[in-house]
Amino acid sequence: MERERARGWVAMHEGLAGPRSLGGLWAVRHAQSEANAWYADPATEQRPMRGTDSAVELTAHGQWQAECLGDWLAGLASAQRPTLVVCSPYLRTRVTWAVMAETAAARNRHLHPIRTLVDERLRDREMGVFELHPYRAIRRRAPEEAARREQVGNWVYRPPGGESLADVAMRVRSFVDELDVVAAGEQVLVVTHDAVVVSLRYILDGLGAPVPDSLEPVPNASVSQWRREGPRLALRVWGAVDHLG
Repeated sequence: MERERARGWVAMHEGLAGPRSLGGLWAVRHAQSEANAWYADPATEQRPMRGTDSAVELTAHGQWQAECLGDWLAGLASAQRPTLVVCSPYLRTRVTWAVMAETAAARNRHLHPIRTLVDERLRDREMGVFELHPYRAIRRRAPEEAARREQVGNWVYRPPGGESLADVAMRVRSFVDELDVVAAGEQVLVVTHDAVVVSLRYILDGLGAPVPDSLEPVPNASVSQWRREGPRLALRVWGAVDHLG
């Protein structure tokens, strides 16, 4: 009974968000990649994909999604438009941003080139020996690891040679803290991965925020936004895909 009461007490409390100096933050998950299509295909979901995660390319559908993101960017009000873009070093994120930028420039001649950086802390979750393995492929290859993941929970599960989502959040926290210093007052867009976008939400929710282990995957080519409200950044848009029509 006391344990149940304690759980209820914890659930009633939100994180304590500290002050941030950024003007605002946008987060885009990369458009559909060949790995996303591989994982979703019943014919391949039990087999690992060849290659390296960092070199996975966009599908033709992903190229179209990136163009839609460019249309979205071109239509942003000037006050909301990013003045700095930071990308994951992975190919699928850099191509997503390149297509976005090219499309936006073609749609809106008044847009100026946006300063763009690459930061390795925005890379995808490293899966170690299970790199480019769909979940069903992991269960088939190493059922004991799949069982361990289910037992401890995905947030803290660390595949051999890889990272847990909690590990990802630690490096993303370092990125956010540094960004807050070097980009004070700026509207910043990050182009990154599902695990990183979820980590951003966890970090910006503040001290003591509940672990976001029950969130649905962030959609490909989706947009999330944190807006300045007083001294803090408040989540106002999460995983939006209405720009994909």
